[in-house]
Amino acid sequence: MPIHLSLPETLRDRLASAGRALIGLWASASSPVTAEIVAGSGCDWVLLDAEHSPNGLESVLAQLHAMSAYPVAPLVRVPFGDTVLLKQFLDLGAQNLLVPMVDSAEQAEEIVRAVRYPPRGVRGVGSALARSARWNRVEGYLGRADETISLTVQIESAAAVADAERILAVDGVDAIFIGPSDLAASMGLLGQQNHPDVVAAVLATIERAVAAGKPAGVNAFVPEDAERYIAAGASFVAVGADVAILARQTEALVARFVGDDATPQRASY
Repeated sequence: MPIHLSLPETLRDRLASAGRALIGLWASASSPVTAEIVAGSGCDWVLLDAEHSPNGLESVLAQLHAMSAYPVAPLVRVPFGDTVLLKQFLDLGAQNLLVPMVDSAEQAEEIVRAVRYPPRGVRGVGSALARSARWNRVEGYLGRADETISLTVQIESAAAVADAERILAVDGVDAIFIGPSDLAASMGLLGQQNHPDVVAAVLATIERAVAAGKPAGVNAFVPEDAERYIAAGASFVAVGADVAILARQTEALVARFVGDDATPQRASY
């Protein structure tokens, strides 16, 4: 007899039942080893980044395997909202998708269609061949696939902030995630994600999400920023990344034992 499986709860479900903001870390090293280390840290969710990291389908799959023994929600950020790419990441078993650079409600609607099977969408049907349904070992997968997937779209431009209310109102968008660095760049403030105008835009977007009853997440690698956005109502916050932690901590060790002539100015995070 084949084993019949149930899939883990989605990030959407975890956010709905959480009594506090969920704390996340990025896994950007494209390594199953470091992804597993991050997953075992006690954080609530881990972002596997295929936009700004050397991740592809095979490496994301390996990291999902490595993290599957841990009680975290993997959130996979795809390179962009392409229908074919979304289908491939879903089929390899990514349940929680983050789509970057969503600037309008119309764009969000197209992404929703890409992650849903017909007649509600255009997702190609290949679950019998795919890890998403555990090769047809998840009973009734096709009929309830929407229950096993969460979709978060990334608000990271001035245009997206201006259209945030309509994006939040799109059926099938489960949450938004705000990227202060790209938002700052779009506002003519490259590298200044802590500029008062950028912070005000982030806070205003969180406020709109709270009013709409949908979770808002945000990147905030500076602890004071994370605390500010949690206090404003952010439901999930990314507070660090594996590669950044490794870089800063190794620099600190060398500075302690070798010396540090100057602290370099850093771009963004």
